[in-house]
Amino acid sequence: MRLTAYADYALRVLMYVGLKEPSLATIREISESYDISRNHLMKVVHQLGLLGYLENVRGKGGGVRLARPPSGINIGEVICQVENDLALVQCFNSAAPRCRIEPACMLKPILGEARTAFVSVLERHTLADLIAPQQHLKHLLHQGHREASVPSMESAS
Repeated sequence: MRLTAYADYALRVLMYVGLKEPSLATIREISESYDISRNHLMKVVHQLGLLGYLENVRGKGGGVRLARPPSGINIGEVICQVENDLALVQCFNSAAPRCRIEPACMLKPILGEARTAFVSVLERHTLADLIAPQQHLKHLLHQGHREASVPSMESAS
């Protein structure tokens, strides 16, 4: 099974924003950290906001933050909501033409069991699990470096 780039980006955005807490994250910095198109990320961030995972803060100094704690964001739930097709083969799609061997085929129930197991494993984890190695992830994403290089409002006064 393979997730789409969209689902991958959704998880990466949540991880980045979760690591950035309590500060706001911007699409620009997420884009630069992962080397992902801003246009793609805008769509992902918008949907994550509509789904209640992110809160958008508009205006100068705005950005995004988690709308709930990392421990309250279930990875399996996120994937099922952003992944538009978890049908592993054509026979999972009711709109697809019926397969000739469907009445005797064991492929659909076996792959259905595998898909259920896949989602079940994801449902046992939260965003908190993904961002557990916080310091290492922040270093890899250059979050600490970027924050240190941007003067804060307090140091400007």
